[in-house]
Amino acid sequence: MANVEHSGRSADTFPGASTETGLRAARLGLWAVATILAVRQLTVVLTTPSTERLTDLETWVGPHGVLHVNGSIYDSTRFTGTPFGGFVLKPLTRSAQAALGWGWTFGTLLLVVALGLVVARALPQPIGRRTSLLAAPVAISLLMLSLPVRNALWLGQTSIIPVLLVLLGCFTVRGERGSGLCIGLAAALQPTMLLFAPLLWFTGRRRATAGMAGTFAVCTALAWAALPHDSYTYWVHHMAGTGLGGKADGLGNQSLHGALLRLGLTGPPEIALFLVLGAAVAALALRRAVHYAHDGQLLLAVAVTGCAAIAVSPTAWQHQVLWVLLALVGRVGRRASDRYVWPVAVVLVTTLPAKMMLPNTPALYPLRDNLVLLAAVAAATAVPFLSRTSPYYRTPIPAEYAPQVPSRFRCVPVLPFLRRTLTRPNPLLELLLIRVVYAAYSQVRLAATGGSVSGGRGRAEHHGHIVLDIERFLHIDIEHWVNHTVIRIGWLRGFFDFYYESFHFVAPLTVLAVLCWRRPVDYRWARASLGFATFLALIGFWLFPLAPPRLMPHLGVIDTVHGVQDFAKPDYGTLTALTNQYAAMPSLHFGWALWCGVVIAIIAPKWWMKALGLLHPLFTVSAIIATGNHWVLDAVGGAAVVSAGFGLSYLFQGPRARVVRLVAQDRTEPVPARIPARNRATAAE
Repeated sequence: MANVEHSGRSADTFPGASTETGLRAARLGLWAVATILAVRQLTVVLTTPSTERLTDLETWVGPHGVLHVNGSIYDSTRFTGTPFGGFVLKPLTRSAQAALGWGWTFGTLLLVVALGLVVARALPQPIGRRTSLLAAPVAISLLMLSLPVRNALWLGQTSIIPVLLVLLGCFTVRGERGSGLCIGLAAALQPTMLLFAPLLWFTGRRRATAGMAGTFAVCTALAWAALPHDSYTYWVHHMAGTGLGGKADGLGNQSLHGALLRLGLTGPPEIALFLVLGAAVAALALRRAVHYAHDGQLLLAVAVTGCAAIAVSPTAWQHQVLWVLLALVGRVGRRASDRYVWPVAVVLVTTLPAKMMLPNTPALYPLRDNLVLLAAVAAATAVPFLSRTSPYYRTPIPAEYAPQVPSRFRCVPVLPFLRRTLTRPNPLLELLLIRVVYAAYSQVRLAATGGSVSGGRGRAEHHGHIVLDIERFLHIDIEHWVNHTVIRIGWLRGFFDFYYESFHFVAPLTVLAVLCWRRPVDYRWARASLGFATFLALIGFWLFPLAPPRLMPHLGVIDTVHGVQDFAKPDYGTLTALTNQYAAMPSLHFGWALWCGVVIAIIAPKWWMKALGLLHPLFTVSAIIATGNHWVLDAVGGAAVVSAGFGLSYLFQGPRARVVRLVAQDRTEPVPARIPARNRATAAE
């Protein structure tokens, strides 16, 4: 696999002592982050009760593990490794359980560090000095955060070893014989690594291919001689591991075989379709991998091949799908603003549970249940990674920025490098970020009362009495009167119930969508303000859980939306078990509505549009009080966090930029308006 340099001078330089100092500080900071993540993972594993951690390792080599059994190690199907893996692990069964657990955990950590160092060294050359210095800590940090590594540490799995052996064989070990030996050992531990043999062959490393095949054959024959019955069971009865370690249709099996079983296909038709699809994925992936290897992107070629191995394996458990994260090194997109889509998608898929990536909707279950597989297949067959010969590989089309509007304060903006981009953001990236942020928001909101809708009820009701006392002191305790007045007017009650349930999410998403399409500069300003406001609201939910009037029965406020509640079995609609009902302060129902009204009032070109925008928060505040879902002070809190959100956006990025669109024959991108010097002072928000 030629055409890849492992050393060389940096492609860029950093003149000036200040730049070098900043680079060293960034490097030290990233290494500190990597160290903290490593210590955290060790602490989580080693402080967990012994019966709940390293469960796979305990199942294999513990006092009563399957490797102690005199009969077949596959009798219980709990051992998922190859016969050669069992042959290698058997000597460990005599080790003390505690020593084995500590040794295995620290050993796995060292393997992860070694993997990150090899990946950083294998980046395609030439690379800049910044990248060469920061690549290793960034790689190790991402590995520590990834689900495959976390699962391997938690379960006591060996899934990191084959990946590291392949990378060592491709990038570190000198000589084709040593390379073939490493990759052959990886294949002996995980047979799907045999897919690297065609990659070696078609990239001109014939001796490495022969060494790999010979090493695999010798290791397999050695295991067959030592464990003949187990070898027959694994290679013939279980067809290279099929059916070991759990049900093949389980969500953990992220292979094409598992996906087809989850879709309801069984028997010979499923096997035939799996073989056809697997062959197609492998052929297309190998063709792409050979191309990237000749192009000088050997690490990407190896990652593409590994992603194909995930798809074609009969069983690809989640702790074995580390190859998807390595596909991060590929560059996608001609525009600079598009470069972040693929890295962000890969990091999210490999570090977050699938249920945080997609909504809990039955129609999306096929996507959610196979998300890792889809990412692997996409990386192997479809993602248009740029060639190094492309003019956009090193120099993407730069983003256009709006001119910085002068501020009335010298310290604003605090972060001047956060410039206002004129080009339209990538919709896929925005959807990914919005979905993940909302999932995190929901989790934090639910965790604020102990992870359940009923958790912290006493504390929330106590806070409710405090709020009520303050409102009585201020003579604004109108919740009971408004609630019962609206109930007596049927059509008004129906209107407020409908408004409360329908516009909370629709209105903000619509505003964001329109701004993203028509006013990208204003979109980023509005999105940042909304994000700051929501973050501040989460702090309020966490510090001050509050029961709304409808959940304090002795007050006599009626829940007009959900009806009278049985608190032993509450029913707040489809999100009963997923939403914290005691997150009332501040009211984001009103806060998000107020954000919509302010944004529309500022940006809308017509006066009647501005008026309609301001009606939305008016109707919303009426609805949340009439339905008994919030106190008046909750709305005040919502207004406070939204105001703070706009203020923080102003503080960090400066005043909102004003731009106009110039229609030209040879230009369709938005361009900044020229602001006369005498009018600059009035161009701020």
